[in-house]
Amino acid sequence: MAHDDPTPCPSPTSDRAGAAPGRRSVLRGSLAASAALSLPVLSGAAPVQALAGRPRAKWGVQTGDVTTSSGLVWVRSDRRARMLVETSPTESFRQVRRWHGPVVGPETDFTGRTTVRGLPAGEQIHYRVTLSDPDDPRRTGEQVHGTFRTAPDRRRDGVRFLWSGDLAGQGWGINPDRGGFPIFEDMRQLDPDFFLNSGDTIYADSPLAEKVALPGGGVWRNVTTEAKSKVAETLAEFRGNYRYNLLDEKLRRFHAQVPSIVQWDDHEVVNNWYPGEILDDARYTEKNVDTLAARSLRAFSEYHPLTSLPPADEDGRVYRVVRHGPLLDVFVLDMRTYRNANSPGRQEHETQGILGAGQLKWLKRELSRSRAVWKVIASDMPLGLVVPDGKTDFEGVAQGDPGAPLGRELQLAELLRHIKRQRITGTVWFTTDVHYTSAQHYDPSRAAFKDFEPFWEFVSGPLNAGGFPALKLDGTFGPGQSFIKAPSRANVPPSEGGQYFGQVDIDGENGELTVRLREEGGAVLFTKVLEPGRVGQ
Repeated sequence: MAHDDPTPCPSPTSDRAGAAPGRRSVLRGSLAASAALSLPVLSGAAPVQALAGRPRAKWGVQTGDVTTSSGLVWVRSDRRARMLVETSPTESFRQVRRWHGPVVGPETDFTGRTTVRGLPAGEQIHYRVTLSDPDDPRRTGEQVHGTFRTAPDRRRDGVRFLWSGDLAGQGWGINPDRGGFPIFEDMRQLDPDFFLNSGDTIYADSPLAEKVALPGGGVWRNVTTEAKSKVAETLAEFRGNYRYNLLDEKLRRFHAQVPSIVQWDDHEVVNNWYPGEILDDARYTEKNVDTLAARSLRAFSEYHPLTSLPPADEDGRVYRVVRHGPLLDVFVLDMRTYRNANSPGRQEHETQGILGAGQLKWLKRELSRSRAVWKVIASDMPLGLVVPDGKTDFEGVAQGDPGAPLGRELQLAELLRHIKRQRITGTVWFTTDVHYTSAQHYDPSRAAFKDFEPFWEFVSGPLNAGGFPALKLDGTFGPGQSFIKAPSRANVPPSEGGQYFGQVDIDGENGELTVRLREEGGAVLFTKVLEPGRVGQ
């Protein structure tokens, strides 16, 4: 099943319970027609609607970092082409605004992004992307359609978002027997305003075999491509990992309907990486992790619609604030690029930590400036779970010593102290990384470090990867686990369950934030309602 070419799928629809009329119209007509062209077939055959010699956007469309008045539209062409985006308040496109995008070519792996601005707040925006021959504008491909909802500028409209991460890891890729990545259809049907992708968007260090023997008998079948036959080292191989995931029609349908806010973690490069690391792994000919990370970040910026990476921002960084109206600011962290080396984590003085001094200063400043009711801190790693890296080192913030803060914990202590002393209300942490789902409440009454206000951290994932047993809690910041669901053995295949995502609803009337931990299939495992206006939470 070796393929690297996408196919048709049904048009996206929505069944968001209780949504007000017009908040999300049923996507039909033009969207259905475009889906037949833009969404890949695993057989490798070109869709019958494709026009010979004309550009094709067979990898679908995406939007990202949507605000009250703007969004970033993404597309990939199969050849050099000029990008045109048209937006409209209706599917009929009777009223159209046009946005002339870049000429896409091999320098960006034929991907392009166009910012659409001046949009009305809290409204459904329909868009279509046309790719044309840059040397002959009359030669255009079939239009590809999508939709997104801008952030509200009124508190009473409310917000819904989902979060998760970890896609196609530990040898578990697109399995046609499971219909690809089924969890994306579960999430799409909830009709969120956006999806917070908490990292491990690819597994560049995890090649895929065509067949994998399952525990207890049976076979897992993977769709395979050349790029997924080995670990990614070259820019082309990192790019190929992103194209692989887009072979899944459920993911492409999800992208066409749900905007994303994306961050990265380790598997976009290599497991547990840190700056300056030199690999001791026979699979790699390129041992310098900084070289691999630079190539990976370029591919990441090409395949995700982020406003803070080139070409939108030439300085380029993953961490940023995405403001989603008066109810919500999302603080997207980068716990990879600026961290110190993984170690036993017992330093008594440490300024670099897991964020770096510059990112910590930025986070404290932006949290203090925020006037949103809720400040969601999107962390690519959990805070109080002890994540080992080998026999003596640790990968995350915690290192298993329940006493006073040491190592990377010193930086977290500084941040939590700042939140308390500045009386910053409504901070909640969301993460993935550990391949199970849980809810932790951090309370100074249980903690060795007490100069902070209580807060919650919610964990959910993976999307399609191996499940792993629960990790130990570090008592430094007083975590208490209100809920956990994790397997008892390592690398449990997705066919046995253990695939999770989270749902967050913010009520526009009373400001309450409700978290639901869900599993593949949609079942709710745990619910927690948080009240607004409290320091730390």
